[in-house]
Amino acid sequence: MKFRPLPHRHHHHLLRTYTTQPPAQPPSTPNRQPQPHLRHNRLILALTGATSSIYGIRTLQTLHDLNIETHLILSKWALPTLRYECPQHTLPYLTSLATQTHSPRDLAAPISSGSYPVDGMIIAPCSMKTLAAIRMGYGEDLISRSADVCIKEGRKLVLMVRETPLSVIHLENMLALAKLGVVIFPPVPGFYTRPEGIEDVVGHSVGRMLDVLGVDVDVDVGDGGQGGGGDGVMPREGRWVGWRK
Repeated sequence: MKFRPLPHRHHHHLLRTYTTQPPAQPPSTPNRQPQPHLRHNRLILALTGATSSIYGIRTLQTLHDLNIETHLILSKWALPTLRYECPQHTLPYLTSLATQTHSPRDLAAPISSGSYPVDGMIIAPCSMKTLAAIRMGYGEDLISRSADVCIKEGRKLVLMVRETPLSVIHLENMLALAKLGVVIFPPVPGFYTRPEGIEDVVGHSVGRMLDVLGVDVDVDVGDGGQGGGGDGVMPREGRWVGWRK
């Protein structure tokens, strides 16, 4: 009895038709000195389907402006959230900012191996589903697998978790990962900066998150990562100056 081979199915989903996607025409960026606290000047950035896509976008913009090699992963549900919350930031625009863009289903990507050197990983925003997968070591997609690699290799992993209210399950998952050295970084705004709008609130959280990874943020992250001669996160806040007054 002869068996006919199954027909090949070509998925036309943009994030499933490539292994890595180099930027076609990356935006210009000023020449900057290498990051002194990053050995490889290479980070992984993932966006999941949780709300607050703007945090991942601003992080990507800032890393691009700092000339840090960025490996971008967008989950299946990150795209609908992105289109709904930030329709002005298209997928081609995001991929143009990243050094390489990986399909979430591509477990053969280099970042899925501990032999591939990176300085760390950011998941912003991080859904509770992704949080649970990382906690259980369930590397079902490239995001959870890359996070698992960072944990086993002792690399920095920052999760910008986004959910409220938090159940006991959520809190236990965060606690378990925090005990392993994972940084749980919810986007909590600091109003002592006297923000003038959402741009300032988002930029401050992104700047602090990058600081946790050892990135010297020498741009104004409140301007969308386009550069602006900022002095990092704390110096321009005026928190202690206001206190002394």
